[in-house]
Amino acid sequence: MSSRSPDELLRIEGIRKTFPGVVALDSVDFDLRRGEVHVLLGENGAGKSTLIKMLSGAYTPDAGRIVVGGEEVRVQGAQDSERLGIATIYQEFNLVPELTVAENIFLGRQPRRFGMIDRKKMDADAEVLLERVGVTVSPRARVRELGIARLQMVEIAKALSLDARVLIMDEPTAVLTSEEVEKLFVIVRRLREDGVGIVFITHHLEEIAALGDRVTVIRDGRSVGQVPAATPEDELVRLMVGRSIEQQYPRERAGAGDALLTVEGLTRDGVFHDVSFEVRAGEVVGIAGLVGAGRTEVVRAVFGADPYDAGSVHVGGERLRGHDVNAAMAAGIGLVPEDRKGQGLVLDASVEENLGLVTLRSTSRAGLVDLKGQHEAAERIAGQLGVRMAGLGQHVRTLSGGNQQKVVIGKWLLADTKVLILDEPTRGIDVGAKVEIYQLINELTAAGAAVLMISSDLPEVLGMSDRVVVMAQGRVAGELPAERATQDTVMALAVSTPHSTDSSKGTEADGGH
Repeated sequence: MSSRSPDELLRIEGIRKTFPGVVALDSVDFDLRRGEVHVLLGENGAGKSTLIKMLSGAYTPDAGRIVVGGEEVRVQGAQDSERLGIATIYQEFNLVPELTVAENIFLGRQPRRFGMIDRKKMDADAEVLLERVGVTVSPRARVRELGIARLQMVEIAKALSLDARVLIMDEPTAVLTSEEVEKLFVIVRRLREDGVGIVFITHHLEEIAALGDRVTVIRDGRSVGQVPAATPEDELVRLMVGRSIEQQYPRERAGAGDALLTVEGLTRDGVFHDVSFEVRAGEVVGIAGLVGAGRTEVVRAVFGADPYDAGSVHVGGERLRGHDVNAAMAAGIGLVPEDRKGQGLVLDASVEENLGLVTLRSTSRAGLVDLKGQHEAAERIAGQLGVRMAGLGQHVRTLSGGNQQKVVIGKWLLADTKVLILDEPTRGIDVGAKVEIYQLINELTAAGAAVLMISSDLPEVLGMSDRVVVMAQGRVAGELPAERATQDTVMALAVSTPHSTDSSKGTEADGGH
């Protein structure tokens, strides 16, 4: 490491951490200065989460030093971390839903008067902090009533209440809209001007140059380089994965076959109206649109998770019974949900148990589970997908985001799915793991399956789709083939005000097909 800068807030030297069968970190170096955004970059599983858990007191290092303010320290719990002025905002927010915003901000540190909690002062202090982060929300509002963006601002306000000098932000933009991201960036820049040092973890490479000062890249548990934030994305990718990725969206298009999924006039009052499209064997159809356009609601209805009031869904020409997940699965539809942790996985179950969730019933005989068959199938699919794990018995909760997503997809591959619906398939996943997911999509379509993909990442939709269906305000605003779909044409439809399915036909007549 270089000699200590007078502005240095934090330094990590030669940190090593092992778990049974896994070296998570090996001789990692990192430092943070006052008033800078230092980006921590690496693939899922590279060791970033382990590193920040050391700083937050969740883990203790096996070797190496943590230096704060020029003095070597031991961080053995959350209280040590807070005392040292280190605050961490995780992807999964650490808030109590039933408590108010103010109660969450000052949880365990409520101001008191005459031995009683001084709610008036607590609310007033919370209001000052909320104003500082630029969010208009009442200190008395229940946290369960807030959206993702406001929850994040409450977490930042909580960190500021600790008078944190070091703020660690783990994937803070993963679930935000572009407008919310801009608001967050304004707050981060303001904190930087106030002298706060920020460790910023992101998989969105375009955010690095926009916000960062320096970048430390971790690969396979080692720090492999420290570069300026202005470093070209190609070089950042090379450092992350140890190889260059020539093609970010490696779609291998083949000729489309017969329609496997046909959706006609699907309507749910007040949510979506008269939605029609089809997906053919061997093709990827992307659904684009702004947040709130109704994309997720439509695919959940197609999968039978939610009801609909009118319209029909056909798989392979056979009409599917509505609001019946079992019927959808029996017909060959699989859904990889947007919330993989909450809806796609049993986090405290093993990799093997999660991979077998969909096929458990169909492979049982006389009420008995075929344990040997399930194990062999799980072993085969985990190997095929390249799931990085200590073994099939490892709890899914402990896997990286990219490997968790492979497990969610893997359970549907074991079920021999004909139509796979992917809702935000690469959200919160690093660039290397994204390419692996894209290759899985290619393998599925090459084998004759159909893929319906929702993504808020417009370049991803354009790069991986054979056709793009654009939704706006709960309706189909238009449909574009890959060669005519651009960011401009898709966004023009996404912000339009469709009044009927005629808008879709109009797009086709104007060259959409």
